[in-house]
Amino acid sequence: MNMPNLHQPLLRPPAQLHVNLRVERWHRRWIYASAAVLLLSGSAWLVARYFLRPAGQFGETVHPLEPWAMKLHGAAAMAMLFFLGSLLNVHVRRAIRAGRNLVSGWAMIAAMAVLTATGFGLYYLAGESDRPLWSALHWVVGLAAGALFVLHVQLGRRRARSADDA
Repeated sequence: MNMPNLHQPLLRPPAQLHVNLRVERWHRRWIYASAAVLLLSGSAWLVARYFLRPAGQFGETVHPLEPWAMKLHGAAAMAMLFFLGSLLNVHVRRAIRAGRNLVSGWAMIAAMAVLTATGFGLYYLAGESDRPLWSALHWVVGLAAGALFVLHVQLGRRRARSADDA
């Protein structure tokens, strides 16, 4: 049985060999849906939290949309973590070996790592004094990740089209 040598550096395929990095349609649709629900539910929470809070008898009160947006956001985060994990072998490993779309790909990995860590921190670690910092970092990176996601997909599609034309 031929075992791979784990101590050898990753070898890139020859330049003329095209490695297909496109994610299958069903997989892509679930990733897009999870990302959209995350972005929309996170944005809904931000709007409800900072712009829609009603004044009650004793000051500001929680807007009814806040807890529902947060619950939906948590569910979508679990789905996204599942699909991100499934991309590691199918897409990420092959892209690294092929040396394609590395800057936006590593930026996506870094953004997802920060969002996972800050989401975990908000839920399990943050106290009342440091919660605003965790929250601000989470939503700033989350909003930026939406734009980064679109950029990563567009760069990958452009690269795939140019490889098909060559």
